[in-house]
Amino acid sequence: MLQAGVARREITPFWGVALTGWGYYIERKWQRIHDPLYATALVVSDGTQTVVLLTLDLMLIDEAFTRRTRELITAATGIPDSAIMLTCSHSHNAPAAGGLRGVGECDPFYEEWASKQAATAAIVAWQQQRPAQTRSRAIEVPGISFNRTRPNGVVDSKLSLLWIGDALTELPIAIVANFGAHPTVTTELRPWDVSRDVPGLVCDGLEAAYPGALAMYVQGACGDVNFLREYQNPERCQEPANQLVQAAVSVLGTYEDMQWIAEREQGPGKVMKFFSPDIVRSAQVSAAIPTRRWTREEIDADRREALRRLEQDDISGWRETIGRSMTNRPDDMVKRHGGDERKAVRAMCRFHLEWTEQMLIDLETREEILRTEVQAIRIGDTILVANSSEFFSPFALGIRRDAGVTNLMFACYANGRIGYLPDAHDIAAKSYAGYQSPKYCNQFPFIRESGVAMCDAMLEVIRQVQETKPSAIPK
Repeated sequence: MLQAGVARREITPFWGVALTGWGYYIERKWQRIHDPLYATALVVSDGTQTVVLLTLDLMLIDEAFTRRTRELITAATGIPDSAIMLTCSHSHNAPAAGGLRGVGECDPFYEEWASKQAATAAIVAWQQQRPAQTRSRAIEVPGISFNRTRPNGVVDSKLSLLWIGDALTELPIAIVANFGAHPTVTTELRPWDVSRDVPGLVCDGLEAAYPGALAMYVQGACGDVNFLREYQNPERCQEPANQLVQAAVSVLGTYEDMQWIAEREQGPGKVMKFFSPDIVRSAQVSAAIPTRRWTREEIDADRREALRRLEQDDISGWRETIGRSMTNRPDDMVKRHGGDERKAVRAMCRFHLEWTEQMLIDLETREEILRTEVQAIRIGDTILVANSSEFFSPFALGIRRDAGVTNLMFACYANGRIGYLPDAHDIAAKSYAGYQSPKYCNQFPFIRESGVAMCDAMLEVIRQVQETKPSAIPK
């Protein structure tokens, strides 16, 4: 029988920490706490292997944060790093740990503290393991998100759920929900507030629906997907979370039904009384993702324009040149600088000078292959496959088609950060995702073959955890 434990620790930032991901050099240090941030950990063991899932209410994390947190967990529990998955909600009303150039300064003291809090949650969950059972469910939730990169673009509208229950009471102790859409509803409403955004509302709703359970939100393939902009107002901001919670309850059953069945083992009820197999697996590979070197012409063009605009105090035509790929919505950049167009343009020029200066250090010698971790963990019938990109939905739909998995979850913003991984459409368009993201990540741009290589690596780790015999990974 499975053993499972769940625990949570708060990671709300202390005063003076900046929020990440709303504009260039805004210095967005938070002013209010709308709702607290958490690190929530689930530990599950089948007697042969143990896996850890850590969901973090952070915008993103880097490889150093991941390594530090895993080392703390491994030292206390013996669980190997290949079985420890860290993934972020990607709320833009939260700090980052290992940030992006120009869009939110990181605080090293906060990063270290948040890492220790996250590790503590995992260690406590490991200590509190008890006999458990799992169920997997999934349901389509269309109509609450849209593809922001192209008209009528595809979205992955599947809500995947993992229910973990106490084996004795058959009542839930944890519920994992996976959906993919950029959590920027709160960012537009309350840009200076700390908040978990839609993922937090989903967790709050699930915990209200299932008393005694901790809810975890795993951010999916949302690199090209937002919640509908019509939700960005006080009257409707809770609607997407409410719809996701209602959909979850419709397939998991109500808490009252679960209580009824737990008390009457053979009685009829709305909740199907069967469980997933008691299997836990993990796999990890280093994926070799091809990129292309920046050309000197691209770098020189950015530097020349930035220098000229600063010297001449020129703000004419910036939307069509320096600002074309720097933001999805250029006029929002002016708004976020208090309506001061000159200030916004100067910030963009500063960015271009800084990124080109850094890239020129090793432009000719840096390897064009980007090596990044791809990971999968399996709990019963549910497989979570993770990478550290802002993954595009066409890739996710292709993996769903090819993997043949009963309940597949995509854990993006996981174990590091490599920025957007766009598909061929955005690469050809030199869009924000295809052309700007590698600049603030200090990387080379991705190419058409990049997404293919990532998908192949993800399918490989899925295949490994689908095997019924455990591999030689220590418990």
